[in-house]
Amino acid sequence: MKKQIQIGVGDDTSTAKGFIDAWKRAERDQKIEAEHRLYFENLETLLKALTTGRWVLLKILRTNGPMSIRALANELGRDYKNVHTDVRRLERIGLIGKTKDNKIEVPWDIVEARLMLAA
Repeated sequence: MKKQIQIGVGDDTSTAKGFIDAWKRAERDQKIEAEHRLYFENLETLLKALTTGRWVLLKILRTNGPMSIRALANELGRDYKNVHTDVRRLERIGLIGKTKDNKIEVPWDIVEARLMLAA
């Protein structure tokens, strides 16, 4: 089974509603598959976290597999310090993880971004 995360913009109300719906399904003993979601409070925050450079970084890392930050910086043709900063930010929000041998990796097979133009 492919590991997937959904990224989007959501307010406290919609996020809480999703949690409550999942809780109610669990209380009814309905089979629930784990859902991984990452929501930002607004589009500006999402775009600040997922810059074009960070999106390319995720794609290269997913395509090439686990590697060191230095190897990733070389692959991207970018400065080590800037790549390191991007990797740490993506780690904090859960889009990058570490392997047992301390290399960085993208643990997701699918990263799906959803943006609604109107509620």
